[in-house]
Amino acid sequence: MMQILQPPEWARPRGYANGIAARGTLVFTSGQLGWDAEEKLVGPGYAEQAIQILKNIVAVLAEAGARPEHLVRLTWYVSDRDAYFAEAREVGRAYRELIGHFPVMSAFQVASLMVPGAKVQIEATAVIPD
Repeated sequence: MMQILQPPEWARPRGYANGIAARGTLVFTSGQLGWDAEEKLVGPGYAEQAIQILKNIVAVLAEAGARPEHLVRLTWYVSDRDAYFAEAREVGRAYRELIGHFPVMSAFQVASLMVPGAKVQIEATAVIPD
């Protein structure tokens, strides 16, 4: 069971939820990077890495029997705020296709990520309903 928490007097957020209440089995991913199964970055661009990360998150969720609609939280770490906004439309299209809903989200600009060439890292939390 999942319930979106939206105080009625608040403006509706775009691209995230203000809160979610959920009950069930918790699934956590590590910070996923934009690399393939052999840990090679899929390319130098922010969008291509972010899209690969979303695919990686879906694959990890599947290992637990979870689906994208079970996501309740995503935390984005980006090394280039300008690239994040410049490529938002492309990432947004892929996001809607791969994930399809907007859980609670936070995004942070960081000085750099631990893997050379990585532009973005995303952690995910999902709840599989009882």
